[in-house]
Amino acid sequence: MKVEVNGRSFEEEPRPGQCLRTYLRERGWFGVKKGCDQGDCGACTVHIDGEPVHSCLYPAFRADGHHVTTVEGLASPDGELHPVQQKFLDAQGFQCGFCTAGFLMTTAALDEDELADLPRAFKGNLCRCTGYRAIEDAVRGVKNVEAPAPGESVGRSLPAPAGPQVVTGTARYTFDIDVPGLLHMKLLRSPHAHARILAIDTSAALRVPGVQAVFTHRDAPERHFSTARHEHPEEDPDDTRVLDGTVRYIGQRVAAVVADSEAAAEEGCRRIEVTYEVLPAVLDPEEAMRPGAPVVHDKDARTARISRPDANVVGEAHGEIGDVAAGFAEADVVYEETFRTQRVQHASLETHGALAWIDEDGRLTVRTSSQTPFLTRRALCTLYDLPLEQVRVMAGRVGGGFGGKQEMLVEDVVALAVLRLRRPVKLEYTRAEQFYGATTRHPFTVRVKAGARRDGTLTALQLRVVANTGAYGNHGPAVMFHSVGESMAVYRSPHKKVDAFSVYTHTVPAGAFRGYGLGQVLFAVESALDELARRLDLDPLEFKARNIIGPDEPMLTPGGHEEDLHIASYGLDQCLSIVRRAQSEPGAPAPEGWLVGEGAALAMIATGPPGGHIADAKATLLPDGTFDLAVGTAEFGNGTTTVHKQIAAGELATTVDRIAIRQSDTDVVRHDTGAFASTGTVVAGKATLRAARALADQLLDFAAAHLGAPRADCRLAEEAVLHPGGRLLLKEVYAASRAVGLELAAEGHFGGTPRSVAFNAHWFRVAVDPGSGEIRILRSVHAADAGKVMNPMQCRGQVEGGVAQALGATLFERVLLDERGAVDTAAFRRYRLPQYADVPRTEVHFMETADAIGPLGAKSMSESPFNPVAPALANALRDATGVRFTEVPLLRDRVWRELERHSGSRRPPGSP
Repeated sequence: MKVEVNGRSFEEEPRPGQCLRTYLRERGWFGVKKGCDQGDCGACTVHIDGEPVHSCLYPAFRADGHHVTTVEGLASPDGELHPVQQKFLDAQGFQCGFCTAGFLMTTAALDEDELADLPRAFKGNLCRCTGYRAIEDAVRGVKNVEAPAPGESVGRSLPAPAGPQVVTGTARYTFDIDVPGLLHMKLLRSPHAHARILAIDTSAALRVPGVQAVFTHRDAPERHFSTARHEHPEEDPDDTRVLDGTVRYIGQRVAAVVADSEAAAEEGCRRIEVTYEVLPAVLDPEEAMRPGAPVVHDKDARTARISRPDANVVGEAHGEIGDVAAGFAEADVVYEETFRTQRVQHASLETHGALAWIDEDGRLTVRTSSQTPFLTRRALCTLYDLPLEQVRVMAGRVGGGFGGKQEMLVEDVVALAVLRLRRPVKLEYTRAEQFYGATTRHPFTVRVKAGARRDGTLTALQLRVVANTGAYGNHGPAVMFHSVGESMAVYRSPHKKVDAFSVYTHTVPAGAFRGYGLGQVLFAVESALDELARRLDLDPLEFKARNIIGPDEPMLTPGGHEEDLHIASYGLDQCLSIVRRAQSEPGAPAPEGWLVGEGAALAMIATGPPGGHIADAKATLLPDGTFDLAVGTAEFGNGTTTVHKQIAAGELATTVDRIAIRQSDTDVVRHDTGAFASTGTVVAGKATLRAARALADQLLDFAAAHLGAPRADCRLAEEAVLHPGGRLLLKEVYAASRAVGLELAAEGHFGGTPRSVAFNAHWFRVAVDPGSGEIRILRSVHAADAGKVMNPMQCRGQVEGGVAQALGATLFERVLLDERGAVDTAAFRRYRLPQYADVPRTEVHFMETADAIGPLGAKSMSESPFNPVAPALANALRDATGVRFTEVPLLRDRVWRELERHSGSRRPPGSP
């Protein structure tokens, strides 16, 4: 075989059955990404003689005699970017960037006709982060970036530092490195929802050529832990083992095979013989709580931190403010209904995975796709009785997370193999494993009861919440507690009551997901209050505005007020004003015969988790007068790298290009809890602010003393300290400080408390075809109170991406289980993600506020845009059809059936 790749010839024969994607990656072309295994996502797109193909479907041997171009080969030999690469840079048409190479390769091959029909042209490419607007801007040549200015970085739309690497395919994600002697791990998984392992025969597996080892529960530590990663591990139940003698869901790992190749490891898995004692299973959380139901975890409640193991309740919350019975008695109208939300997959295009090795100093070194490298290191040390200094955990660029990588799902078993074999080991999930071996969003059932007087005063609000946490509790209790927090606290009512349960079942575990439970409960609360307003013959938005808390009011939930949570800036009234303005403006016409309606919903979210979230940062002056910034938090499209550089540049009166950043590595900085709970800007950003501000003071103090000038007469400029006698270059400051044995460096720390809240509101105008159930979004408007917006372009992208992901969960995404509890949607072609054609342009508006707690007035805006989307769309659908939909997703056939069922009594659109 002879193939030319980016102008270089290769003659190595591919392995039997090898796809072109793997052939290319093995030869160092890491810009070709693995996202789906089945030609569904487009991340692996390359050109064969100028024609784009999905290289995961293209047999490698067919490239014989052809010219292959990957994203690395788009630029000219002298390094000049291809026009499409430059356009994606100018528009910042990416976030995590894992899909970007595929979009670039597709776009570069489009002709004029295809460019005119992007919904069709991009049918084979998926993006989970951006919401597609920035990608369209890139294709159309829109420039979104601003030029940097010394000391004026914050508030400007500056580009991501890794942008050039992303568009050239040289950004290095988890597996984009070459590790000599690498072994491959594959996992044997359970075919049963609940079973005890009686025997495992690994002898046939060990005879497979290339198999080096097989690990079972007999090789695993006895210690139980939680896969969830939080600063305080006691928040989560200890119910998980690396490999367990009892399996509790279909897909749970049973054994790990390590071999010279993936093929050998897979064959080893097939050769393992397991004898199971199949046990009764329970799949429904309500049934799981009933007496006599199979017990998922028969453990000691106190030591495992499980609320009631015998009832399968891992966590619960009960509380009442006032007297809800009296509150409902005072009401003129009471509305009560049950709402349901489904399992949703995070669907980050980079799947879970890690590789690890023993370094030259004998330390366990783990490279992983994780939002929490520091917490993962701590968990590995606890699990394997290792001192912290003997373990290093780092994340490359992470290809999407959305909460799914706030878990330790692979690092523990990879570490087991490396510690035993003393050789490098890699485990990379397939797309199917991502569905049945990772985590999902928690399915919720929420019973809402709300009452109000005729004047629109809310008198009582009551919730009964049941969250299905699946076979393991990881984030279950925390998600349950959070779900009933801000969703109730945002409304003023003298009487509130909550009964909430997080329940074990023998199903795929749920975990952290964007919004962390708020999205599920807000769907119920915002829908119920919308319906209550209609039954009172009141405008739903005005009804909600009448009952929301004000800037000086306490945030009360039946669980009690969290003392460190404050309304440190208030933009909810501005958000509602944006919605009112949208309501008053004329709308786009709908197709003839379609029903038209509009609806809104609001949301409040804490900017950080309770109990503290730690971030450390260090800023250092370098010999050439530039700066080094070390921050622990991970970058996975959340934009924190850009914002941290902007904050530091502003404090140091320089430009972002003069600041080098190191991050996501436990060797880099003291500690960072992780990039989750919307903390990248408000916690790690505050640590960065403090470090940069302290370094600026050091520079001025030293320069003034060195010059013999008054401190007040010195100030920082881009490359120098300005003083009455002229300019002292920063590299001269460095040389002078080193001459006296002084390092000019400063550290910053923030513990994540006190915390503020962010506000969002979303509004839709929709058209609905009563003959088919199709929903068409005519207009989408989002109002976001993010405090001081650090980077408008990036923040807008976070909002658009959150809205797009929420639309998927609202309209068609769902993880389905069969009657045995097995995941039945373990591929993108069976699990429909939003494509380019599915996502409307959302008008994003930022409120004029400045937070008293966040760095330089900023608040979080990565999770919160997701939360109001589902109820806003459901409320618009109710307005259009007169039918209240209580379950998502709002599938076309489901909408059609409900409209048919109500056709005889359908009320005119907009009627109460």
